[in-house]
Amino acid sequence: MGLLMDQAIVITGASTGIGAACAWHLDRLGFTVFAGVRRIEDGEALKAKASVRLLPILLDVTDAGSIERARQQVAALVGSAGLAGLVNNAGIAVVGPLEAVPIADLRRQFEVNVIGQIAVTQAFLPLLRQGRGRIVNMGSIAGRAAMPVMGPYSASKFALEALTDALRLEVQQWGIQVSIVEPGAIATPIWTKSGTKAEELETTTSEELKTLYAGVIAGVRARVGEAAARAIPPDAVSDAVVHALTAAVPKTRYLVGRDAKIRALMIKLLPDRWSDRLMTWILNLPH
Repeated sequence: MGLLMDQAIVITGASTGIGAACAWHLDRLGFTVFAGVRRIEDGEALKAKASVRLLPILLDVTDAGSIERARQQVAALVGSAGLAGLVNNAGIAVVGPLEAVPIADLRRQFEVNVIGQIAVTQAFLPLLRQGRGRIVNMGSIAGRAAMPVMGPYSASKFALEALTDALRLEVQQWGIQVSIVEPGAIATPIWTKSGTKAEELETTTSEELKTLYAGVIAGVRARVGEAAARAIPPDAVSDAVVHALTAAVPKTRYLVGRDAKIRALMIKLLPDRWSDRLMTWILNLPH
């Protein structure tokens, strides 16, 4: 089949968006790509636009059995060559005022975006040691700068920043590089999915809470809509992922998108109170 198992990469959450873009990009570059999907039909759709080097694997990052089966499948194919890389991309976005977010949804946010990332990393680290591979975590500018109504998602990405920093120091002894990619607004289905979830939350939220947070939700919704309209293609993120996997000295952090860079600069330069005032003005928040 012409597969180069000494140049094999595992990507989670590869069904759509950033994960799919990364899978196709790495496939075009000649890597063997194990593309983690949760449905067989998503894997077939990926294969339709790729070479024989792209191999879909069923992988649910919240299911220990699924992770172990994927690990066994990958290990059997790569053998002693191990892995050249792991891209922890799977993620969801839970949105809503923190007072109104169901605790079950908050737990789900962390199960997917935080605990799932570590569970997958633990499973594949022995193969990464064998191949002196690299780890790329998919963060967000929301992991540096939180927004109202985006608290659950931002908290999960803040947590991933900390885990990335700790992991980078823990695995350097084996020559494993660890990076985190921090995109701004990227044109992916997550915008539609999070919007749908927000609408579902509204149907279960009390009228009192809806009234209390109406101004905040309206301000954020307007700006999120504008950001979605300006969102850049996911290929911009896949370029950063490829650099993190292949550069002689990869960056520890990759800011992707003009909006992400501006927001990062604001957080770096402005005291918290000034930043709060600026965001209150930008979002037209009640105060």
